[in-house]
Amino acid sequence: MTRVVLLGSSPGPDTAPTGLRLAALPGNPTVGERLRGQILSLDPQPATIEPHDVAAALRALADVAESATDNLLILPANSVIHDELIYQITKAKRGALALVAKEPRPDNGEDTQEDSAADTVPIDEAEPEIGDRTLEGLPVRARAGKSRIVSVGTATIAVTRPNTVLLGPLHIKVQHMPVLAETCRELADLAGGFGPDDDLVQLVAFGLVRKGVSVGIRGRRDLFFRRVSTQEEANEAGSEMAGMNEDRARLDNAVKGADGFFTTYFVSTYSRFIARWAARRGLTPNQVTLISILLGVAAAACFATGQRPWMVAGGVLIYFAFVFDCVDGQVARYARKFGVLGAWLDATFDRFKEYVVFAGLAVGWVVSGNGDDIWILALAALGLQSVRHLLDFSFGISNRRKPPAQLPTLALDAPDDRKLRKDLEKRKIERSQGIRGLLKMWTKAGRYRAVHWARKMVVFPIGERFAAIAITAALFDARVTFITLVAWGTVAAAYTLTGRLMRSLA
Repeated sequence: MTRVVLLGSSPGPDTAPTGLRLAALPGNPTVGERLRGQILSLDPQPATIEPHDVAAALRALADVAESATDNLLILPANSVIHDELIYQITKAKRGALALVAKEPRPDNGEDTQEDSAADTVPIDEAEPEIGDRTLEGLPVRARAGKSRIVSVGTATIAVTRPNTVLLGPLHIKVQHMPVLAETCRELADLAGGFGPDDDLVQLVAFGLVRKGVSVGIRGRRDLFFRRVSTQEEANEAGSEMAGMNEDRARLDNAVKGADGFFTTYFVSTYSRFIARWAARRGLTPNQVTLISILLGVAAAACFATGQRPWMVAGGVLIYFAFVFDCVDGQVARYARKFGVLGAWLDATFDRFKEYVVFAGLAVGWVVSGNGDDIWILALAALGLQSVRHLLDFSFGISNRRKPPAQLPTLALDAPDDRKLRKDLEKRKIERSQGIRGLLKMWTKAGRYRAVHWARKMVVFPIGERFAAIAITAALFDARVTFITLVAWGTVAAAYTLTGRLMRSLA
């Protein structure tokens, strides 16, 4: 369960921000009624904090953090927000996450080109800007490549070159509760130095960043969020939200954003619609996984005949086995039906389908009278893939044990962010040397589309492997299929192993 803190008053008369009517939405709810209904599944008894006395509000938030045994979602009580956006914020893997607008241009490197150019300005000559409230939100500086906030200002404390704005919702994982409580109490002691325009969420983000907590960012993209304070703003927000397709956004969010080339362009373009169709008819992710398994076994049976028409049929079936392998995860994310059993079945039977197809191809070659030396290639493909899976899982486990990188800190009462920026710049220079420098250069090369997709394909992910099997088996024969799998798999293993050794040494 997620603990929820609402910053503002409880639902009151229509003149209060939370009592404003959202006439354009079904049921004509007030802002407060709608928001409390949305968070009921997260926290049936959310804490409400009045932000009028900043010091008292910060101490109250510190008390909530100290007693929290789960993650914490901080929401302004006058928020008009999509359910899907609340879900995406609370399910993020980041230790802390803030909702932002005007998000920096996506980039696979450390900074965007615009940011990189800006960072060539000496820190001492950079023009600091005071964090005045804008129509969109509260100015902060974010680093696009790392997708996190690097500096936050207040009404009286400067932030250098803000490039995005903080909107309000802030999600913090339970491991950061001690830091949050400590930060809030220190901020409360400094409350006399804050201006009347300072926002409580902004102050919390400001304190966490200066305490060295990595605060990630998420944009609104195709979902809606706005804080309203007048009936006119509520009317506008309700109308704009009613005009947005939340279900389509939810469906798009059900598709992984970091899939391979084949999956992105030849599967996910339509598999999401199969997932929605299946979810609306009550199919569970495990049932979809079973369909994928059956299609994989049927493909193996077709390959085992060794006859050309059945080889073509096997290629088609193994393609759709992979499509439904993608659909089961999309159903889980769209319908929000997750389970340990489903995750285990999905990972296990991905391997099963692949290996049973290897067996089917080898059997088909033998029954066609081509000799039994094909088993050497089949075992080589199976062994190579097994070793790659072993390396993947072992590296993932080892990487999770790695302590998080320590970010620079800055005193909460420092008048601007110059020292923080200097420390970040120094850290950036240190990480640009030796092996880390090479890794960083290769990462930044991913900003070019061709390099991005080449890197995705060279590791021979499951989509590319199933595509290679389907195409070569349908057009050629089992020997060509296995040679393709072994050759491409060897290149992928060498590339992956080199990268992981370099990252381990770095």
